[in-house]
Parts: sequence; C-alpha cells; structure tokens
Amino acid sequence: MAGHLHALAEKIWHYHLMNHQLFQADLILVLCSHDTRVAERGAQLFHEGWAPLLIFSGGLGAITRDFWTEPEADQFAKVAVGLGVPKDKILIENQSSNTGENILFTRQLLAEKEIDPQKVILVQKPYMERRSFASFKKLWPEKEVIVTSPQVSFEEYLDHYASKDLSRDDVISIMVGDLQRIKLYPEKGFQIYQEIPADVWAAYEELIEAGYNQRLIT
Repeated sequence: MAGHLHALAEKIWHYHLMNHQLFQADLILVLCSHDTRVAERGAQLFHEGWAPLLIFSGGLGAITRDFWTEPEADQFAKVAVGLGVPKDKILIENQSSNTGENILFTRQLLAEKEIDPQKVILVQKPYMERRSFASFKKLWPEKEVIVTSPQVSFEEYLDHYASKDLSRDDVISIMVGDLQRIKLYPEKGFQIYQEIPADVWAAYEELIEAGYNQRLIT
C-alpha cells in the first residue's frame, strides 16, 4: 500500500493497542480467531507463570467460518498442548461466534465449574485489544482485567501474520471495521465507551474513502 495510507493504518493500529502491564492473574482467557499465534502468546504467558489456568474461547466466527470447520478454540488448544501446556490446565469454550459471546459463554462455563476468577488476562490479536477490553468491562465489570497480544510491530504483523486466507488489505479492513465498532457498540450496550482521538477518526475516514470498507457494519 502507498506510504500515506500505510501511515494512516499504523495510526489506527496504535490506537487499538492498550499497552497494559502484565499482572498475576487467576486465569488467561484467549479470545480465538483465525490467528493461531494468539494461542502461542497464551501458552507463553502460562509457561511464564502469569496464571495457572488457560481458557480458549471461540467457535466459528464471521471470518473463520469461511475457511475452517473445526472450532477456533479446539485448534488453539492443540497449539498450546503442542507447546507443552498440560491438557488439565486448559478449558475450551467452542460455541461462541463473537467477542461478546466469548465473554458470556466463558462466564457460564466457569460458573458451571464453580471457578470465580478475580483477575483475568485477556489475549487477543493486537488490533483487537481495545475492543476486547471494552467488551469485557461491559459484560463482566466486577473483574479486574488487562489485555495483551503477540508482541509484534505493525509492519511485522502485516509481513508475517497475513495469509492466503487474509491479505494485508483484509487485515487493514478488519482494523477499520473494529474502530467503527468501538464507536458504535457502546450505544448498543455491547461495550463501554472508549474515546477516539480526532486524528485517529480522520485516519479511519480517509481509509474508508480509499476502499478499506469491507468489514464495516451497516
């Protein structure tokens, strides 16, 4: 993409990042998707001792149902087991199809198992950090939460995380769509309000004009 458009997309990328500091938690909740490197980040945090339990949440969502048949959470759990996480330290929630359901269905699963965490580490793709945090605080506000993601730059993500299923332009369209949701979802009751700086919204509008509009809601 042209240098100017790349700079606009990178501005939105940095807005989506929360830059939270890790803390000791009761569990690590990995919000699943097409990007299995998020599972690797969850396994890394488990091995580093940040929490004793790893939960993978995700069925098939708007993107993955187009090219997967096995639920996201089952695939992510296999990645974690392959990286040495014991199976008895993993829970799987594989019915959810969006971020809100990730949280609500995980709450239900934990309640059934009589697990009541007080501190949670969310793990997500970098450009979904802010929206995941906003959803969690709306739907489970009494819990203390931080969010983290694979530790990569915008350019590294585009170079290495785009795939045959999702191109670089697809990734940017998803980022743009997520920013739109951050603006619209609070009034729908899906997320807490998050301020969007004027320069970030101007970047959004310019990217829309440039054609990065495939993941918008109407």
